[in-house]
Amino acid sequence: MTRSTLVAVSLLVLGPLAALAQTPAPGDAPKGAPPPTNAPSPAETNPLPLTTSPDPSKSGPGTAMPAPEQAPVRNPGGSDPAPIAKPGPSTLPTLVPNSGEANDVDEVTLPAKPAAILSGQTKWEDAVASLTGSFRTIEAALAKAGLKAAGRPLSVFTKTEEDGFQYEAMIPIEAAPAGGGAVDGVRFGSTPSGRALRFKHNGTYEEIDGTYETLTAYLDVKEIDVQDRFVEEYVSDLKSGSEDKLDINIYALPK
Repeated sequence: MTRSTLVAVSLLVLGPLAALAQTPAPGDAPKGAPPPTNAPSPAETNPLPLTTSPDPSKSGPGTAMPAPEQAPVRNPGGSDPAPIAKPGPSTLPTLVPNSGEANDVDEVTLPAKPAAILSGQTKWEDAVASLTGSFRTIEAALAKAGLKAAGRPLSVFTKTEEDGFQYEAMIPIEAAPAGGGAVDGVRFGSTPSGRALRFKHNGTYEEIDGTYETLTAYLDVKEIDVQDRFVEEYVSDLKSGSEDKLDINIYALPK
């Protein structure tokens, strides 16, 4: 039911804020100098604030997901990511309009949309390279057939194992070509449809295992049985860099 051992733990360590103040050394006042005074200095009268209070976060509609108490790490040798840059929005629509916050679970109904499909198989460490390669192959086939993408790319994980997985890469289109024959190995069908639970991942692809662990914990708590496949929809372009922050919808399909 899960993507093998798909887990990552993120730790955030906050350092204390220290304020330093210097006090000038006392000395003898020169002749003619005004007598010392005990009045507070301007800095003491109007001290600068050492911290600022952040605006409280607002939670959107949906059901908050429980955080797992502990999760194993699929890539224990990975280093902490550098500051993350968020990509711009895409003009292509998602299967269902986005709503809610990153920690919410949305109950949605997926529509069946025509799609160009390419099957693949790869190792976990080569996941991004394999998926992006499949999407490029699909895009080339669509250009050859005179077709255009009508939605965000997605992948359906059809079988997962300890060292790798099988998948179907899909790009929604407006309509399948006449005859419905394959083009350079790319066939035509439809996207998964029906009732689904949407979990939002916001971060690098290396961190997506943590979202799957939270997803699994939520399903266990709610005692929800799902199909042995998950759907990933890439709201932003799929990239493997540790500095690339991604928006990904993960759909679990109840039985």
